[in-house]
Amino acid sequence: MATYTQILYHIVFSTKHRERVLDAAHREDLFRFIWGVLQNRQCHLYRIGGVEDHLHMLVTLHPCVALADLVKEIKTSSSAWIKGQNVFPAFSYWQEGYGAFTCSLEQKPALIDYIRNQEVHHRQETFQQEYQRLLSEAGLAIHELDKEWRDPEG
Repeated sequence: MATYTQILYHIVFSTKHRERVLDAAHREDLFRFIWGVLQNRQCHLYRIGGVEDHLHMLVTLHPCVALADLVKEIKTSSSAWIKGQNVFPAFSYWQEGYGAFTCSLEQKPALIDYIRNQEVHHRQETFQQEYQRLLSEAGLAIHELDKEWRDPEG
């Protein structure tokens, strides 16, 4: 019997301390690199986007791929690529943790547009406001002890 899954994940993570280091000139290169990581793991990328301090992805995972392992691989390999190629000279690391939210098929077109229009969206809402909203919509809250989130100075 074959394995069938239909789970859309909206994955979000930021740079360390939400540093605004992912300049627009090379962001598409980063997106292509991450797309390659996803392809190598037989995952499907519907859309990737972001701004200077964070990324959004809408993906489905191959049934044999664990979400936490995939996000770790994306962060680890893209960090090495960024530093090795000196793509974003001020980049230090990705912030620990991530948000991953399941989505319905009906939400997919709107999420693709949302991710595509991150530059416009963030003229009105900071990443911190956005992330808190996403958590709230998912029935979650930022843990009160998460000092790294509340204090960008660490």
